[in-house]
Amino acid sequence: MGLFDADKTWSLFLDRDGVINVRKMDGYILTVDEFQFLPQASESITYFSTVFKHVFVVTNQQGISKGLMTERNLLNIHDYMCDKVVEKGGKITACYFAPELKSALNSLRKPNPGMALLAKSDFPEVDFEKSIMVGDTDSDIKFGKNLGMKTVRIKTVEPIGINADWTVESLKELMDLWKRKN
Repeated sequence: MGLFDADKTWSLFLDRDGVINVRKMDGYILTVDEFQFLPQASESITYFSTVFKHVFVVTNQQGISKGLMTERNLLNIHDYMCDKVVEKGGKITACYFAPELKSALNSLRKPNPGMALLAKSDFPEVDFEKSIMVGDTDSDIKFGKNLGMKTVRIKTVEPIGINADWTVESLKELMDLWKRKN
């Protein structure tokens, strides 16, 4: 099955920083005030929530373990993000995050499968072979590939060490491609 054959039985997994919102290179989004949607990202998520059964956000957030922010700060940011998508008529099914340090051996941090396994535990109908992972880093793409998902890379300044099935400039470009193909 190709990327554009997905239907309402499929799930979409989205990285957050650099995919949904402006990424702070070598830093962290610590408050709602710092969270800024990328152009047309909330509209794109709204569109994709009509295409897919589930839209999940999966994000590594080691700023929590570094003591730069609390879990409550992160949940406030995610509530704001989800509310803005709802205002546009869309829906994010759930947000999962890995608060551990990059150096920690932890199954939640991408590219490990922990966040996807939590999503499947919460929503047993999720089938990874009928899922797409959209991210901007190698760890996002490895996460998707390790689980048998289709993968889409959002181009950034990050070096590319592993190729995705598709590469686009933004979530908006993916939405525009999707609309043309379907």
